[in-house]
Amino acid sequence: MKHLHMLLAAISVALFTFRFALLLTNPEKLKSKWLKISPHIIDTFLFVLGITMMIQYSLYPGQVEWMTEKLVAVAAYIFTGYYTLKLARNNTMRIIGYLGAMGWVILVARIAMTKQNFLF
Repeated sequence: MKHLHMLLAAISVALFTFRFALLLTNPEKLKSKWLKISPHIIDTFLFVLGITMMIQYSLYPGQVEWMTEKLVAVAAYIFTGYYTLKLARNNTMRIIGYLGAMGWVILVARIAMTKQNFLF
């Protein structure tokens, strides 16, 4: 289950990066149906699998500090990703948003690997 979760996370980040690159180079291709649907499917499976593992291993946010911080970082990644792809008005702001999102991804990965808090 853990390896599937990690694989889905890697695919999700790779798709985000691909969509970001298209946004900068060829935004018309972002209208492809598969690019509109597949990230939602992958992220839904990633989310469900994450919740399943949290319950299976009793890693409840609020009780396990590193899990709380990981979920805050995931929420920040989602927001910065949304900002990057939908709200940013120019390429400079999109690049800043993308770098911010990748920073959150790195923090999530660090917390997942070490099971230790970083920010809180």
